[in-house]
Amino acid sequence: MFDLDSKVFGRVAVKEIIGASPPASETREILKRELLVLVRDLDSAADPGSLLEQQMRRAAHINSRPGAMALAQDKIRLFNEYHERYVEEIRQKIS
Repeated sequence: MFDLDSKVFGRVAVKEIIGASPPASETREILKRELLVLVRDLDSAADPGSLLEQQMRRAAHINSRPGAMALAQDKIRLFNEYHERYVEEIRQKIS
């Protein structure tokens, strides 16, 4: 079993992505703010490669949930959109 309170995108927890609350419109704003913080913090990251690995594991977990079709697909799509933006920023930092 996975801890619903574990963080998958900055301060955003699993339950906020796969659960009904907050609604998708609010989730978009939360993810947008978190992306800004995460990108800003990349400048001081000691090991961006490790960050990339961690983020990829988190995304894989969100996207491989058993019964995922019954979950909040709109919020999972939002998570994936912001996850990809963050991963691209990390990759640019690495290269």
